[in-house]
Amino acid sequence: MSSPSAIVNCSAYRQGRKLRDLSAEEISDVLGDRETFVWVGLHDPEQAQLRQMQEEFHLHELAIEDASNAHQRPKLEEYGDSLFLVLHTAHLENGRIEVGETHIFVGQQFVVTVRHGPSSSYSGVRERVEAMPERLARGPGFVLYAIADFIVDQYRPCMDDLRARFTRLERQLFVPRQTDDGLESFYLLKNELLKLQAAATPMIDICNQLLRFHGYLIPRETRVYYRDILDHVERITQDADRMREMINAAMQVALAQITIRQNEVVKRLAGWAGILAVPTMVFSLYGMNFKFMPELEWQWSYPLLMSGLAGACVLLHRRLKRIGWL
Repeated sequence: MSSPSAIVNCSAYRQGRKLRDLSAEEISDVLGDRETFVWVGLHDPEQAQLRQMQEEFHLHELAIEDASNAHQRPKLEEYGDSLFLVLHTAHLENGRIEVGETHIFVGQQFVVTVRHGPSSSYSGVRERVEAMPERLARGPGFVLYAIADFIVDQYRPCMDDLRARFTRLERQLFVPRQTDDGLESFYLLKNELLKLQAAATPMIDICNQLLRFHGYLIPRETRVYYRDILDHVERITQDADRMREMINAAMQVALAQITIRQNEVVKRLAGWAGILAVPTMVFSLYGMNFKFMPELEWQWSYPLLMSGLAGACVLLHRRLKRIGWL
């Protein structure tokens, strides 16, 4: 018996209308009608539940093996008269991008989704599709579009959040006397961006394959919807490429600012060292063992010496301050 917690939803559809909800054991009862297809949603299923889906829909064992293991790369594979897709999901959670996986089996009479890791529920997608019976009547190919479109739509808020975070960091980068170089923040932002790119970029190839091939599952009148997904994901990847270049440039600016601040410190240290070098040189003379040193016997020699040293240090200090070394 299947665990009810893993089967999120299982329903039968015919001519764009929902017939009824099914249990896993009832699936084979409705597949005898060629005009009926079944949409099953699974969330972190156990191996036994996947084997049951394999028996009900005659799925390939290699696809089942991939679906049982998370951390698959995004891909589209054809197994006889069915397709197996791995799509990476991304959504915002507590200000961070959480990435999950959705594995999709598509045949002429079924759609099976297997969710792994953090991802949004597809109950809203199911409700939206069921509200469009004339499109749902096109079969599993349109259901696949609705799921893929929902996944791609989740990329846009992630991209907007990354752009807003970059804008804030960029403004702080040019704040005068900014002590925090922001390198760690830029690194973390770039890491988040790369996660989003890894999820979105393979969708371009997947959409192109669905547009060009697999006509037995993706009818011509449905392919226009996949062009819309392709347009959305291409814009997201282009935005991500531009942002990655801007983050690299910002990190170079941050490194340059670190170097500039270090140079400022070195200049100040060198300036004070130059000022202190004047009295050090003079006082070192008095540490020598001279037999004859006439200025030691002159009563005004000490005040004159100290005044001269003070004046030389003041003049040197003003000069260094004027050229920006102090």
